[in-house]
Amino acid sequence: MCKMTFEELSGEYSTERMDTVTKALEEVLSSALPQGCITVGVYEAAKSLNVDPDNVVLCILATDDEDVKDVALQIHFTLIQAFCCENDINILRVNNTRRLAEILGGGGKQGGEPMDLHCVLVTSPHSSSWKDPALSKVNRFCRESRCMDQWVPIINLPER
Repeated sequence: MCKMTFEELSGEYSTERMDTVTKALEEVLSSALPQGCITVGVYEAAKSLNVDPDNVVLCILATDDEDVKDVALQIHFTLIQAFCCENDINILRVNNTRRLAEILGGGGKQGGEPMDLHCVLVTSPHSSSWKDPALSKVNRFCRESRCMDQWVPIINLPER
């Protein structure tokens, strides 16, 4: 059930709130990476979603300006979004793959090959729910966005 004030429903999220969610997302990714709880790549994510969707706690779809015209990528995104919605997996869209690569380490390279950062899954390190305050903030943001009929909220990852 969504209980939000008129101000929350009628306006965009404040800059301060978006900064908080952006920092929380960075914390989630930074803490999940050393635990081996990150799946990178559209095809790898699809395989992981097919095998164990209950273990996925967050799906991140990343694009840059030039990716908007990539029809195949947009079709993949549509299918992944539909699957995540069907399986109650929170989804975020980020608009800076370069910054995402920095957060995940390696500057977008994996074994000399460029990483496909268009889809990143965060999985739970244990069979029980992951109790991470940063993840809770991100999940709350996703839930509140859905209450405002924004099913895939967009996060701006600023350059550092």
